[in-house]
Amino acid sequence: MADPFLYNTGERSQYGCLGHEVQIEHIKAYVCRPSFFTDKAVIVAHDIFGWLFPDIRYIVDLIAGHGYITICPDFFKGTDPWKTTDHWADFADWMKTHDPMKVDKEADVVLKYLKEQCGAKKIGIVGFSWGGMAVHHLMLKNPQLTAGVSLYGIIRDSEERYNLLNPTFFIFGEKDHTISYDQITLLEEKLKQYCKVAYKIKVYPGQVHGFAQLKPEDMKPEDKPYIEEARKDMIDWIKTFI
Repeated sequence: MADPFLYNTGERSQYGCLGHEVQIEHIKAYVCRPSFFTDKAVIVAHDIFGWLFPDIRYIVDLIAGHGYITICPDFFKGTDPWKTTDHWADFADWMKTHDPMKVDKEADVVLKYLKEQCGAKKIGIVGFSWGGMAVHHLMLKNPQLTAGVSLYGIIRDSEERYNLLNPTFFIFGEKDHTISYDQITLLEEKLKQYCKVAYKIKVYPGQVHGFAQLKPEDMKPEDKPYIEEARKDMIDWIKTFI
C-alpha cells in the first residue's frame, strides 16, 4: 500500500535558508524575520517530515518575506520525523507518538517566546498535512492565535471539531487521496452549522497532497498556477486577520 502522506519529494537541493535556528525551552525552532520591525508573527506547523525539511523552511522564509516574524518549531521535540524510506505499515504506530492533537504545550512555549522575545502582539498559525491537523486542533483550543490556515489536514475523529475560536482557512487539493470529497463536504456543512467566526474552504483543481509547499524547482508547469494561487490565498488570509 502506498504511503498516503507521501508526495513526490523530488530531488532536494540544499536549500539556502534565510533564517536561523534557536532553542526555546525544550524545543528547537527555525526563525526567519523580515528586514524591518513588525509586531506580527506566524507559527508554521511542519508536516510529517519535520522542522528540518527544506520545503517547510522555504515556506517559513516566504511568509517572513511578506512582513511577519515566522517560526517553525520542532513539534516532534527531537524525535525522528517520518522518512521516505519508512514503511507505511508502521505509520499508525509512528503517529501514536506524534499526535497532532498533543501540541498545546509546544504552542504555548512558542507563543510566549514570540510575545516576550520578539515583541509580537498578533500571532497566527499555518500548517501543512500533519501540521494542518495541528492547526485545526489549536484553532479550536487556543484563543491567542488570531487566525489559522490548515493546508490538507483536518481532525476527523471528534464531534467537537467545528466551533473554531478565530478565523480559519482550509486548503485542499482535489486529488488528495488522504482527504475525500465527502470529508470536505461534511466539514463545510458542520462549520456552517456550528462555527461563529469567519472561515473558508477552498479546493484546488488537480492538486495532490502536499502540493502547496513545493519549492520552485520541484513544481510541474501544469501545477504551478494552482500552487501560486494557494500560497497567495494563504498570505491574503494572514494579511486580512493578522
